Amino acid sequence: MELTDYKALTFDCYGTLIDWESGIFTALQPLLARLTQPPGRDAALEAFARYETEQEAATPDMPYPALLARVHARLRAHWGVEAGAELDGQFGESVKDWPAFPDSAEALAHLKKHYMLVILSNVDRNSFAASNEKLGVEFDAIYTAEDIGSYKPDPRNFEYMLEHLAARGIAKSDILHTAQSLHHDHVQATAFGLATNWIDRRHDVEGYGATVAPQRDVRIDFHFPSMAAFVEAHRKALERA
Repeated sequence: MELTDYKALTFDCYGTLIDWESGIFTALQPLLARLTQPPGRDAALEAFARYETEQEAATPDMPYPALLARVHARLRAHWGVEAGAELDGQFGESVKDWPAFPDSAEALAHLKKHYMLVILSNVDRNSFAASNEKLGVEFDAIYTAEDIGSYKPDPRNFEYMLEHLAARGIAKSDILHTAQSLHHDHVQATAFGLATNWIDRRHDVEGYGATVAPQRDVRIDFHFPSMAAFVEAHRKALERA
């Protein structure tokens, strides 16, 4: 199995290409500033992960900005902050401000020369458009929760992606699913028999951060700490080919 064996890279965006943990924690600062003893970064992210996961399952057709606003309201209640409802909507619109990882744009520019690049994301089209500007590449296909009507790890998201890629001549064996989140992505990628590429952005940090722990086993075929490391390995694979 080589990185050069595939025609398409299907990407999770947030956590993999966009530094959503930094973006989320920054966007939570107005709320955390109201607490006498605010939680640390990882504790805040873990609370976010719990409520986001529950909300995505409960309201799969809710647009992501509205869902984030609902999560923020639940975090306010969780931390005992009754005031500050105006912050809910601000948090919901924060995706556009979440930064890209420093290596993402350069890595994607290299990979674009060798693969079809596809996004399978749990956000809406408008939010992703703002992030796409930071990534600096034109993706060949973009599939969002807004298009599908459900949020990963719902299998419908992967079914939708695979059906649409099959219509473009891309078989499952042509795909390397590339993502950070074990819960959102690698569980279903494994279940659907896709090759998997774990961009382990939290390799030097304990816990799962803004995602919950995976509830089922995953199979990891390739494992890199960053997109830059992935590209370095791909260059070496090209030399061997």
